[in-house]
Amino acid sequence: MGLKQNFVQNLKKIRKIEGISQMKLAELCETDVSYIGQIEMGIRFPSINLIEKIGQALEVEPYRFFMDESGDKYGNLESADDLLIKLPKRLRLDLMNRLNTAINDCVKETLNP
Repeated sequence: MGLKQNFVQNLKKIRKIEGISQMKLAELCETDVSYIGQIEMGIRFPSINLIEKIGQALEVEPYRFFMDESGDKYGNLESADDLLIKLPKRLRLDLMNRLNTAINDCVKETLNP
């Protein structure tokens, strides 16, 4: 897959994971919603400046849009830290809150049998 295809595929995936509509993304990037749609269909390609704005809006480093996420079964093994960093901010915070709650519950049960 080429860089343009990677960009289009990753943009759509990240935008949907973040729960942001094309309209909201266009608003955050100060561009037209039809332009975002054309980018996601592969008809047009954004400038570097717009790629940076999209990255800021989706809270992702711009280079991530160009990563090939379709690697083979063992080619993309990553550490837990790398996987956590890739999670959208909202999911990361939710996971941390759930872990903290579970740890606190375990400590309470241990101290108060």
